[in-house]
Amino acid sequence: MDATTTPVTELTEAQSWELLSGLTLGRLVTTVGGWTEIFPVNYVVQRNTLLFRTAEGTKLLTAVLNDHVVFEADDHNVAEGWSVVVRGTAKLLHTSAELVEAERAGLYPWIATRKLRYVRITPRTMTGRRFVFGPEPDSTALVS
Repeated sequence: MDATTTPVTELTEAQSWELLSGLTLGRLVTTVGGWTEIFPVNYVVQRNTLLFRTAEGTKLLTAVLNDHVVFEADDHNVAEGWSVVVRGTAKLLHTSAELVEAERAGLYPWIATRKLRYVRITPRTMTGRRFVFGPEPDSTALVS
């Protein structure tokens, strides 16, 4: 198989950031009390971090109480898809400098609710993969 038909390829960190920068919706994964929680969030990329806004509640509480969070975003078209997973830490922004910088990102709530809290995810690791769609390989071709 050549590079254009390899079903799964690893993305570089730069490619992963570029793809993340082109979307605005991802999923935040946290854990609380032994339960895994997943929340859709609209976000922006700012300085190789992920920034989202939220209101008071479970999403904010579980994001900042955990030492580790996971964020995932993906997309596809008829020919291919991709997925990027970021593992890192979430921090509630509170200083004037942090809030001014966050405001510059132009991140606005999608729905008509007040989301006064900014949370920044700083990656520790990032993995990305691109998937080329196609038929399942013939299983008889694998048997010699």
